[in-house]
Amino acid sequence: MSIDPADLIYLDHNASTFLDPLVVEAMQPFLDGNHGNPSSGHLLGRQSRHAIEHARGQAAALLDVDPAEVIFTSGGTESNNHALIGTAWALRERGDHIVTSAVEHPAILEVCRFLARRGFSFTAVPVDALGRVDPADVAGACNDRTILVSVMLANNETGTIQPIAAIADVARSRGIWCHTDAAQAVGKIPVRAPQLGVHMLSLAGHKVYGPKGVGLLVI
Repeated sequence: MSIDPADLIYLDHNASTFLDPLVVEAMQPFLDGNHGNPSSGHLLGRQSRHAIEHARGQAAALLDVDPAEVIFTSGGTESNNHALIGTAWALRERGDHIVTSAVEHPAILEVCRFLARRGFSFTAVPVDALGRVDPADVAGACNDRTILVSVMLANNETGTIQPIAAIADVARSRGIWCHTDAAQAVGKIPVRAPQLGVHMLSLAGHKVYGPKGVGLLVI
């Protein structure tokens, strides 16, 4: 059955947003005409490369980071996978324990379970009646084998905003890397990665009026 979108009242923007007309306008030249490979040295390739780097600069400005710290991915899930699995492999000689929260998106918890089947362990700290993680609980869950703390910035079900800056302080004071899934926060509240103090931050394009299949990871 086909439904005219004009007949709907859409109340699911936390799951996925529509494409903003300004986004469509920015993408249109690369859908209609310029198909140059951004790695090619010819004119169309250089134009594509310029567009990608321009977008990288816009994303970096939004999050107050250096453009070189922005890596484009196929979405928030891939960004989370790279953050957790990449850290686990890179720091395996140092430790094998991850701390997260009990209310994380499956894109975090399923990756933790994947790693647990490969010799790692993880602790999912509880939340209070408002769905909030206590930084003291994060501190209590960390041990000398902990290599990563990953707690979402805003919860996709409840909207609870987590005290990420305080959690990042806990992690940094112990030499532990810190990641936040900010997919539900960017565009709703100001998100500045340096103020949060995290080492890594994930974002999904289709949560902020961009296309599906686009995301980024700040490292």
